[in-house]
Amino acid sequence: MNVDQDQLQRADRLIWAAIAVTATIVFAATLIGPFQIVWASFLKAGIACSLLIAAARFYRTVRKDPLPAAALTSAAQIIAFAMAGAPLSYIAASAAHPLWDTTFMAWDRHLGFDWLALLAIMNAHPALHIIFAFAYSSFALQTTVVAVALAMTGHLLRLRVFVMSFVLATLVTIAVSAIMPAQGAWGHLHLSPQDYPAISPVTQSLHLPIFHGLRDGTLRLLVGDGAEGIITFPSLHTALGVLFMLALWPVRYLRWIGALLNIVMIAATPIDGGHYFSDVIAGTAITVLCWMAVGRSFGASRGVRAPQARPISAPSIVPEIIAVTAVGHESRVVETPQHSENGASVI
Repeated sequence: MNVDQDQLQRADRLIWAAIAVTATIVFAATLIGPFQIVWASFLKAGIACSLLIAAARFYRTVRKDPLPAAALTSAAQIIAFAMAGAPLSYIAASAAHPLWDTTFMAWDRHLGFDWLALLAIMNAHPALHIIFAFAYSSFALQTTVVAVALAMTGHLLRLRVFVMSFVLATLVTIAVSAIMPAQGAWGHLHLSPQDYPAISPVTQSLHLPIFHGLRDGTLRLLVGDGAEGIITFPSLHTALGVLFMLALWPVRYLRWIGALLNIVMIAATPIDGGHYFSDVIAGTAITVLCWMAVGRSFGASRGVRAPQARPISAPSIVPEIIAVTAVGHESRVVETPQHSENGASVI
């Protein structure tokens, strides 16, 4: 299968379309419901997106360099979606369906997980918790690193799969959270700093006033900058951790660093995010399914080839894979970065 610039542009159009639909839903909610948009909170993100798009266009049309153009475009897409997705999560929470915290806690006990025991371990080992808290707080930095790394190593199609999977996993997570809302362990267990004096978890109960305000109708302001994460089930932090690992796997020098960091981030999610263990399982499942669906839709799940104008001298950064043929026999295929007319790899 040949992958050319048309396929990359089609992927970008789908990503922008998903962002536009999300933003339209948010805007429509203000027209037919009681919500109000605090436009000033979107100003910084709007300026940043405009500058990134302009810079991407410059590199694509003037410099004819698709690598920085892809990185800049993806950064703009991620920021734009974050600004639309955060208000959408507020609208979802306002549905105010019955809380599922008791059920999620029961699921954890059935699986043999003890949330309070993990809190006690973290409180007894504050130095360990510092590492966990750092990993949990790294998602914004990691998002940037993944976008830049995939672009500059030439994995342009994989970069699109990463961004679209991020969008799709977030939308699915928001939809599930509307149907199965939860306030999280901090609120459900009525914990206070006196219960963990040696540590300072990242989120604790900061989101609770917003979450309950959205549910009881006392809060109807939609903000971009400064929006709080209010989703408990499924865990979006876990979803991002799994997504980062999947995206970085072909990048040789970041593969294991990313895997280690994100395993720690996911392990930190129950305490530093106030999540149940069932949240982590659900977040993992959603991300894997979204990655597979987007990869198949974009053609990244199959071996792909693109016209090569000039080879890239760097060694292959995609591992050897085993391909199973249609008749059930195994054949060994070495998948190497394929290049577009500008010399950029497209997977």
